[in-house]
Amino acid sequence: MNAVMELILSLLPVLLFLFVLYLLDSFKLVKGKILAVSLLWGVVAALLSYYTNNWLREQLNLRFEDFSRYIAPLTEEILKVLMVMYLISRKKIGFSIDAVIYGFAAGAGFSLAENMFYLLILNTETNLMIWLLRGFGTAMMHGGCTALFAMITMDGINRNKPRWMAFLPGLIIVVLIHSIFNHFFLNPFLQTALIFIILPLIFIVVFQKSNAMLQNWLEIEFNTEVEMLRMIRQGKISHTKAGNYLISLKQHFSPEMLVDMHCYFSLYLELSIKAKRNLMLKENGFPLIEEADITAKLMEIKLLRKQIGKLGELALQPLVRMNHRELWKLNLLKS
Repeated sequence: MNAVMELILSLLPVLLFLFVLYLLDSFKLVKGKILAVSLLWGVVAALLSYYTNNWLREQLNLRFEDFSRYIAPLTEEILKVLMVMYLISRKKIGFSIDAVIYGFAAGAGFSLAENMFYLLILNTETNLMIWLLRGFGTAMMHGGCTALFAMITMDGINRNKPRWMAFLPGLIIVVLIHSIFNHFFLNPFLQTALIFIILPLIFIVVFQKSNAMLQNWLEIEFNTEVEMLRMIRQGKISHTKAGNYLISLKQHFSPEMLVDMHCYFSLYLELSIKAKRNLMLKENGFPLIEEADITAKLMEIKLLRKQIGKLGELALQPLVRMNHRELWKLNLLKS
């Protein structure tokens, strides 16, 4: 009976918290398959951390306390956040909501593997209070750190920072938090209580801001893009500010380049509108509209982007925000 309680206390809190985060995703941005892969990666990261930390400790000849405070947080956080970095690089994450959930899943997988290792493999003699602290404290810290990294990184990406500049601040911050946690400056029970209170509050604020931003992005941009695409197809784009801007580019680009830029802009608007339409359908529980030619159009816009080059992209920036989220929403149509 005691072993069952230890198992519940060490595993259940972080899994329940992950489930609540998943339910809070009103736009259904999180995909179950990627969520499962993120959770699994956390388990793999824990195994890799175990062997890496053992090897490093032998090489550095440090005391266990010093190693756990200064080296282990670095190796563990790097391994955990690799999944988030991969998903962002592959345009599988577009907003803070899904970034936080996938990040927390990777951290949760890490903590689950770590707690299972201590409980079943090492067969450590402890009381229920220790597992209460590990389940509500250490496990939540692991999940929270990876989620925080994802949130900070997405903020950097959305500010158009170079990818390494977006990744680095979040990594430094979560390594410091992990290190401070392992120093146990506060009473372990107080430290656990603070984590369990502060972490949900942070996530509530992030989810509220992200949901408001999504609504604004969908409603305002959607209407603007629909109107602009209508004007293009009716041949009235020259009557708009966007059209006047495109006409002004004649002084700087060849006719062939201008045609490619016009095609790119028109196709971008079409795909962007369809992506927003699908997000609205998902939010309201309706099935997505699948179109047979969508993959071909995504390939076409990719080729057009190469043809106009960086100079063409910069010229179109006032009309097309070529940031990470815009690219991601086009990628969303593939699913």
